[in-house]
Amino acid sequence: MLKEEVAKALNIVQEGGIILYPTDTIWGIGCDATNTEAIKKIYQLKQRDETKSMIILLDSDNKLESYIKDVPAIAYDLIEFAENPLTLIMPGAKNVSPALIAADGSLGVRIVKHPFCEQLIQRLRKPLVSTSANISGKASPQHFGQIDQEIIDMVDYVVDLEQHDREIKKPSTIMRLQPDGRFEFIRR
Repeated sequence: MLKEEVAKALNIVQEGGIILYPTDTIWGIGCDATNTEAIKKIYQLKQRDETKSMIILLDSDNKLESYIKDVPAIAYDLIEFAENPLTLIMPGAKNVSPALIAADGSLGVRIVKHPFCEQLIQRLRKPLVSTSANISGKASPQHFGQIDQEIIDMVDYVVDLEQHDREIKKPSTIMRLQPDGRFEFIRR
C-alpha cells in the first residue's frame, strides 16, 4: 500500500502536479520544490500571498547543504535533539524554485520523519514543498477529516493513507536560525 501510494504520488509530482499528503505533522499540500509552475498552483489553490513563503521537506539532514549555502553547525544539533517536528528558517537558500525563497533569501526546511514523505523524497531526489492543507487565513486542519472539500477537489492527487486517522496533529515548531548560530522561535 505505501509503495503504491509513493509511486502514484511520485508520478503526479514529476509531471508538475500537486498532491495532498500526510506528514509527521498536519496534512500538507505539496509539489516538486524546483517546479515554479507547480508552486504557483499551490499559491492559487491556497489563495495565499506569494510573499508568504512555504517550506521544503527533506528526508535527511545530510541534504541541508544542497539547499542552504552555509548551514549553521547548531542546526544539526537542533534537528537531532528536537522532541517535536522542527522547521528551521535559514538564510542562503539555493537550488529550489525562486518562488519558495523569501525576500531576505531565507528558506524554511524540515527534516521529515514519516515513511511516506521519506520514500517520496528519496525517489523524487528533490525536496518536497509542504504547506498546510487549508485556504490561507483559515485554521489548519488537525487531521484529514477537517480538510475542506474545496482543497481535496483542487489537488491533482490525494494520497490514500491515514485518511481515517483522527489523531490531532499540530504544525511543527518554527525557528529562525542565523549563520552565527543565533536563533529565535517563530512558532512553538
